[in-house]
Amino acid sequence: MPRTGITLSELIHRVGNDGLLILAALLTLVFLIPVSIPGVSTVFGAAILLISVSRLFRRNLWIPSKLEHRVIGTRKLRPLLRKALSWLKKIETVSRPNRMGWLAADGAVGTLNSLALILGAVLLMMPFGLIPFSNTFPAVAILFLAIGLLQKDGVSVLLGHVSNVVTIIYFGVLIGGGGLALREVFERLTA
Repeated sequence: MPRTGITLSELIHRVGNDGLLILAALLTLVFLIPVSIPGVSTVFGAAILLISVSRLFRRNLWIPSKLEHRVIGTRKLRPLLRKALSWLKKIETVSRPNRMGWLAADGAVGTLNSLALILGAVLLMMPFGLIPFSNTFPAVAILFLAIGLLQKDGVSVLLGHVSNVVTIIYFGVLIGGGGLALREVFERLTA
């Protein structure tokens, strides 16, 4: 790494696809508390979505040209990477490499896993930020999927898929309950 800084495109090139999975995992850590800051899930979800789509199509991550050549100072980057490394060491203790490895393989299963990452990112971006656990469930799904794909840990990948299903059920209950409440209010107002 150059002493003065590194451009965003160089950083992305150096970390590669696995490094982008690490970034996706780190972006989810903010949402592990039940309620998050409104708007953050949209920005972080969009970043995770871009990473997931690049994995799906096996392409380099697209970033806007304005940001591509922007230099990040190493003074700012080093402390961030140190913190990220400590979190990754904690996360790594949960995962076991090569458990049910076929669930983290390439090919059709890899495509399914990339689609699951995309689904998790879209669910994270849903406008339910003020409702408890609405960002936590999809963040957990993305975290499990990213860790599972990094470690080739099929159990973590499976837990990611299960978390996506739980998120969809939770959102269905929220939307259904909201619809019933609106109908009840409408009936009372028109009665």
